[in-house]
Formats: sequence, C-alpha cells, structure tokens
Amino acid sequence: MTEQEPPRPEDLLESASDRLAADEITLADNEEILHALSELTPIYENDRTYFVLGNYDREPIRRLNLVVDRLNRRPDAYAFRMVDVRGEWDNGIQKFCLIADLVSHVVGVAERDPSDFLVEQGLLVGTEEYVSKSYVLKREYEDERRPFGWMQDGVFELLEEEGRLHRWETESDLAEAVERLP
Repeated sequence: MTEQEPPRPEDLLESASDRLAADEITLADNEEILHALSELTPIYENDRTYFVLGNYDREPIRRLNLVVDRLNRRPDAYAFRMVDVRGEWDNGIQKFCLIADLVSHVVGVAERDPSDFLVEQGLLVGTEEYVSKSYVLKREYEDERRPFGWMQDGVFELLEEEGRLHRWETESDLAEAVERLP
C-alpha cells in the first residue's frame, strides 16, 4: 500500500489471484482463499491496517487480543489476527503472504517459546516489502538472559536498528508499546 493512494480492492484481489495462480493449487482452493480475503473489507476501508501475529495459547492470546483491541481503538484503523481470516487453508505460509501483502503494518507480539510466529519472522526479514512494514513487541524477562533463540534474536536486532522493535515486561508496558506503533 502506498501512502499517496490506497489500493483498490479489486486490484488487490487480482494481485492475490495472480500470486495464487503461480502456485499449484486447485480452482476450489483458489476460490475459497479469494472468498476469505474478500471478506476482509475493513482492510480496504481504513488507512492503517494491522496484521497481528503471536501465540494463541491461553495467557498469550489475552495479550495478543489486548494489542488488537488497542489498535482498533485508533481512528481509521483495523487490526486482526490470522485466525480471524476464515477458511480452511492448507498452506499457512501462502495465507500469511497474501494477508501481509494487503495490510499496511505487520505486528508481532513475541513471548518466549513458543512465540508461534518464528516462520513468519523469517518471512518478514526475508522480504524487503514485509520488513518495511513490520514491528515487533518483544517481551523482556527478568529471570532469563536469553529467552529467545539465536535466529529470533537476529530478527530482533535487525528490527531494533530500524526502530521497529518495542520492548515490554508487563501488560501495562505492552499497552504503552502499542501506542508507539505508527
């Protein structure tokens, strides 16, 4: 999405169709994916859209939902999680890429293992288009010096160099970190 002119929904769906056509999937799968994406009309109706990634376990999902809620309180903003996009997708990476193509911001909420978006973190930094729109809210732990693996630490360092990493310890810190997102 450019800042000058938001993309038209039909152009985005056509782009998604082209990407899907390049992969070997069935016509039925293609139609189901396009239908699921077409239901995300708030992406086309808001200037800022946030694709929020993280852990869906009981406690971490509360914090993930806090991030989504805080972002949705902003005027002309829409935030959602991957699970909010309906449909049975056989290829999670394809689902991630198609959604990430559509949004203006990708936000990861990183907590110690399992942070549940390690693959997505690799995709974020592996594609210039994704890294330029990605932010991570990284939880800090008093009791652990290195709670994340070396691969994740590398992603965090890259994002920190670009001012796209925000640290938090408590839920109140997390809410403040959300406020620092564009």
